[in-house]
Amino acid sequence: MSELRWNPLLGEWVITATGRQDRTYLPSATDCPLCPSRDPSMPTEIPRADFEIVVFENRFPALRRELPTLTPNPSPFKGEGRVRAAQGVCEVVVYTPQHEGTLTDQPVSQIYKLIRVWTDRYAALGALPFVKYVFIFENKGDVVGTTLHHPHGQIYAFPYVPPIPARELAAARAHRAETGRCLLCDIVASERGDGRRVIAADEHFAAYVPFFARFPYEVHIAATAHRESLTEFTDVERWALAQMLKEVLMRYDALFGISLPYMMVLHQAPVGGDPDAHFHIEFYPLNRTREKLKYRAGCESGAGTFVTDALPEEWAAQLAASSVRRV
Repeated sequence: MSELRWNPLLGEWVITATGRQDRTYLPSATDCPLCPSRDPSMPTEIPRADFEIVVFENRFPALRRELPTLTPNPSPFKGEGRVRAAQGVCEVVVYTPQHEGTLTDQPVSQIYKLIRVWTDRYAALGALPFVKYVFIFENKGDVVGTTLHHPHGQIYAFPYVPPIPARELAAARAHRAETGRCLLCDIVASERGDGRRVIAADEHFAAYVPFFARFPYEVHIAATAHRESLTEFTDVERWALAQMLKEVLMRYDALFGISLPYMMVLHQAPVGGDPDAHFHIEFYPLNRTREKLKYRAGCESGAGTFVTDALPEEWAAQLAASSVRRV
């Protein structure tokens, strides 16, 4: 059963997806469902002996393409408070046929192909009549909650604009009403002008620890030119984004000498476009040191206010000093 239940206290939807409780959890390499099907007697989710990048619908989705059946127990609250069907699409994006490794290990050419795949899925899923927002993300590492080690990401096609992108868009609209300018354009210009938190930049993209970072070593990659979504990038910009992603990922792994766990999320325009949207990627690592993690504990989860243990300028300096091979 997949349905949306309205939380009247916070004014946002909660997805209930009971079928996800039985999803595959950290299988061995020999039982990995994301590896190619090299043995016909033991097929995986990918019925091919080899591939470059594969996208398929999640076997354990939070949102379902077919209109789900609702529970016969509606909320007592009216209007938005009533239960809705959790109609949408959940896809898995498999980055490589190789079971070992991470996105960091992929060459720039493969990351460029991944960006083209993201662009295709953003456009295709956004064309569905019940989809309002296409959310592309990756959970990397056991501490983040990944259930499959094979390098992969996910895409959720939502029937509404999720709360965090919605709040970003509301802030951007308020900023434009006050200044006449794009909020993200101003943030990128400010970070590049200050320079202390920038860890990599070229004419097309800037990678920086934002002044207001909440997670340790949080990094944003933002387009220098105003681009609402992936579909507006030129091919030159797609290559530049691939190179920037590669550099940030290598710096993360060089930081503590480990394959750094993170959440990677792509924020861009909702379906139909929005002039106040500005494409950017946000990384949320959890490691505040090699051994210590940052948890969303009482203050973060209950009050919605993050407390950080260091200044963003210190995190940026450490990432900028990470020894990596230039790409």
